[in-house]
Amino acid sequence: MEQNISQSTIEIIKKYDFVFQKKFGQNFLIDGRVLDKIIEAAGIGKEDCVLEIGPGIGTLTKRLAEEAGKVIAVEIDKKLIPILGDVLGGYDNVTLLNEDILKVDIGALVEEYNGGKPIKVVANLPYYITTPIIMGLFESHVPIDNITVMVQKEVAERMQTGPGSKDYGALSLAVQYYALPYIVANVPPNCFMPRPKVGSAVIRLTRHEEQPVVVKNERFLFQLIRASFNQRRKTLQNALHNMGELELSKEQIADALRKMGLSESVRGEKLTLEEFAQLSDLLLKES
Repeated sequence: MEQNISQSTIEIIKKYDFVFQKKFGQNFLIDGRVLDKIIEAAGIGKEDCVLEIGPGIGTLTKRLAEEAGKVIAVEIDKKLIPILGDVLGGYDNVTLLNEDILKVDIGALVEEYNGGKPIKVVANLPYYITTPIIMGLFESHVPIDNITVMVQKEVAERMQTGPGSKDYGALSLAVQYYALPYIVANVPPNCFMPRPKVGSAVIRLTRHEEQPVVVKNERFLFQLIRASFNQRRKTLQNALHNMGELELSKEQIADALRKMGLSESVRGEKLTLEEFAQLSDLLLKES
C-alpha cells in the first residue's frame, strides 16, 4: 500500500506540475500504515463529522471520507484546490474550503455541518503553526471530541510530559488543561514527501469531559504559567516577580508558596497543573 500511495503522490505532483510551498510547511504523508493508525486513533465512524486541517493532495482525506459521515477539509494553498477537487470528486460527503484555519469560524462550521455536536479534528500540521492551531481550537471552546494530529516528535513529547522533565513547560500545561494527550505512534521522515528533517509523531488529544482543575480566572492562570517558564532557570518567585504585567511582589509570591507548603526556591517546572491552579487562585486574591 505504501508503494501505491507513494507512486500515486508522485503521479499527481507530475500531472499538476505541483511545487511544494515551504511557507506552508508542506510534507505529504505517503505511508498507508500511518494513515490507518490516525483513523484508528481518532475512532472515526459513520456518525462522525471530521474537520481535516491541511488535506494536501487528499491522501488522508479519501480515507476519512470512506470512514466518516462528513468531512470538512480546510486547505490554505489555493494551488491544491483543483487537485483536491479531482482526487475527491467521487466523494459527496466532503466539503472543501480554501481558507486559513486560523481565520475560520470553526464554531459556525460545527453548527452548520454537525448541528453543534462535537466534531473530531484530524491533521498533518505544518510544524511552524502547530501550537497556535491546537491552542486556537481549545481556547475557542468549540465542541470537539478529540484532535488527532501529526506533529514534530519533540512537540508531541512536550504535550504529554509531566513535572520535572526538561520537556515540561507552558505547552504541556496548556494542552493538559484542556485534554488528555496520548502519543499513538512515532513516524520517521521516510513516511513523507518531501522528507522533513525531523522525526514526527501522531498524538491524540481527547477533550476532558470535566476540567481537571477549575480556576477563578483562566487568563490569569495562563499568564502565570507563561511567566513561570519564560525564565526557566530562575526560581518561580523571581520569574513571576520579573513579569511586569502580573505586578506581583516577592512577598506576595513567597506567602502564596508557603500556604501551599512549597519552598521559596522552587522552580516552575516542579509544579503540577493542580498546583499552578491553586497558586493562581491564591495570587489572584493578592493582585
